[in-house]
Amino acid sequence: MAKHETIQAEKREATGTAAVKRLRHQGIVPGVIYGAKQRVYAIQLNAKNFSDVARRHNSPNFIVNLEIEGAAEKTKMAVVQDVQRNPLNGSLVHVDFRAVKEDELISAVVPVELSGDPIGVKSGGLLEQLVHEIEVQCRPDDLPESISNNVEGLDVGQGLKVSELNLPKGVTVRMDGDVLIAIVNQTRAAVSEDAASA
Repeated sequence: MAKHETIQAEKREATGTAAVKRLRHQGIVPGVIYGAKQRVYAIQLNAKNFSDVARRHNSPNFIVNLEIEGAAEKTKMAVVQDVQRNPLNGSLVHVDFRAVKEDELISAVVPVELSGDPIGVKSGGLLEQLVHEIEVQCRPDDLPESISNNVEGLDVGQGLKVSELNLPKGVTVRMDGDVLIAIVNQTRAAVSEDAASA
């Protein structure tokens, strides 16, 4: 069973624009939790603590154990569903959590990471990554931090498709298998040289 980080939170009584603004000035970010056949209710948590946890994860959607003071069920396993930030300074504005159960399938977005230098790049090609994030479906404990693939074997004109991704056990993707994740293209300079030679 994967170990999930714990985040402390409290049920939130303060509502309305002014009240929520006061919370943010105090370093507290408002949030909401829903899902898992429960009613939706407002929570609040320490903005710095949440940011520290989020920085340790590659994916925008990750699993946490929420310990909610004032809630009937103190600890809830939840996926970070959406994080809203101020577009000007990047500060936290709001966090959505979706409560999940161990045996249910969840959907989440994870980054696609490529490793290795393709042989096509070594011969003058250029690796272009077309898909940087992909939606996966799995149980909470199977949620990966990222999908990693080695692309050393790609030559010029060759690509990596969704169907060729190295998916961890229990993880499926919600995208057509023929979609290109990355391709090694011939550079314009090389095309010009070939044309000149011809």
